[in-house]
Amino acid sequence: MSERPIRVLHLLNSLSGAGCGIVNAAVDIVSGQVRQSMDVAVCSKSGELVDLLKEHGIPHFILDQGRSPANLARAPLELRRIIKGFQPDIVHCHMMTGVILARAVRMTTDFGLVAHVHNVHQRSSSLMRLADRVIAVSSAVMLDMAERGVPHKKLRVVHNATLGSLRLPDPATEESKTLLQPAIVTVGGMNYRKGISELISAFEQVSRRVPGCHLYLVGNGPNRREFESQAAASPFAANIHFEGFQPNPFPYMKAAHIFVLASRRDSFGLVLTEARQCGCAIIATNVDGIPEALDGGRAGLLVPPRDIPALASTIIRVLESAEEHAQLKSRAGENLERFRVERMAEEIKDIYCALIDGQRQNRRGICQSKSTLSASTPTNKRDYNSCV
Repeated sequence: MSERPIRVLHLLNSLSGAGCGIVNAAVDIVSGQVRQSMDVAVCSKSGELVDLLKEHGIPHFILDQGRSPANLARAPLELRRIIKGFQPDIVHCHMMTGVILARAVRMTTDFGLVAHVHNVHQRSSSLMRLADRVIAVSSAVMLDMAERGVPHKKLRVVHNATLGSLRLPDPATEESKTLLQPAIVTVGGMNYRKGISELISAFEQVSRRVPGCHLYLVGNGPNRREFESQAAASPFAANIHFEGFQPNPFPYMKAAHIFVLASRRDSFGLVLTEARQCGCAIIATNVDGIPEALDGGRAGLLVPPRDIPALASTIIRVLESAEEHAQLKSRAGENLERFRVERMAEEIKDIYCALIDGQRQNRRGICQSKSTLSASTPTNKRDYNSCV
């Protein structure tokens, strides 16, 4: 490897700060890489987080990856210009469109191509196999990608990490928000995949057993109106609170009596590491990468997805047992060092280094092979040693 820092260009659709988990995870990775003194830049449409990058001296290049025919013709040319100027060793793509664009550009430019699978539920994620290496955010996601045809030799697992991210304050410095207690809190997109409908239904059962509890739903999304209608029809509608998107979820998490993530599908769940930082008593569904985020169930109770009675009975149990509640809060705070962004960046760096070294060996082998051919074929005068 060269003595100079590895130069990495992260490719995203946008840098919107409105709660997109992929964008948040990418910023977390960049946070760790900057601390390792890597030469890092981000390429995407604009968004609220551009200012955060600039504040920390991280270059941002504008690239519209919209799928209109005109833009699809223009975007590869613009990406080629950006790559020619930045000269990355690695282009690290976090979304499917970026992988396709980078693969097209690489026909004329040399760099290692890495894809990061954040959303296992998207069918298009199988296109990540076009990259040289495919990083899965959990072992469950890696197995899913293998079943979709991504070669095992390309797959690597790197768990998400949020501790120390540039996008979040230190939770120790945050004050708890004043919530009506006992408060059951969830943070996530307002869509059916996050299990919001099941959580509202479970809350009705909980409220019949434990009167006076409150449900706080933090986030926005495409199905919010449906969930608001469902909540309005509940006999406990006055105790269900829609809080909208919050750029800093820590005050809600620190005030939560119980934090719940009721996802139907979830590759890992960044909010779980954030809730663990806040020492929450956690209940989550036993699906995809969620158990890996909760130390196999030690750091939080696991229930089957879409199982409203199981979710309700588990919430009731924790509400009624001060001892179990205290144990859950304590265990959530254990083993948190593995969720530091520096650990995540180090594991990704190892993937970069192995890829770069492998590509150099391949080029050297090609050059040696061509050099031998040249020696045995007098008519071929080209010097292939220049590419070593």
